Amino acid sequence: MSATIEGRSEELLQGKNFCHVATLRRDGSVHGVPVWVDVQDGRPVLNTAEGRAWPRNLERDPRVTLTVQNMENPYEYLAIRGHVAERTHEGADAHIDALAKKYMGVEQYPLRQPGEQRLIIRVEPEYVHVWGG
Repeated sequence: MSATIEGRSEELLQGKNFCHVATLRRDGSVHGVPVWVDVQDGRPVLNTAEGRAWPRNLERDPRVTLTVQNMENPYEYLAIRGHVAERTHEGADAHIDALAKKYMGVEQYPLRQPGEQRLIIRVEPEYVHVWGG
């Protein structure tokens, strides 16, 4: 069952706020990382590089929890539980450049590594709630 991202939830995803991604490791322990986030068509959109642990975790178990803290008011945050709806390389380089513009104010992502293949992960939200707003 899908949940809707709209209003304040969408604003927090559109803002320059970091997203903490929680996935499950093979042994069942939680793996959490901070990442940049975007929202498109009511879905959170993440960008990463192939070979990192958290996208590998999502290949095995597509369930994910996202927490987006308001950088201007750290007592306000967005909680999203959902699952991977799509993984694609298509448009991933342009997307990381757009995120670099949003978060760093630069035209191109400056931390790209030689041979790195970017990956977009779109999340289908099942639970969405803003706390402390």
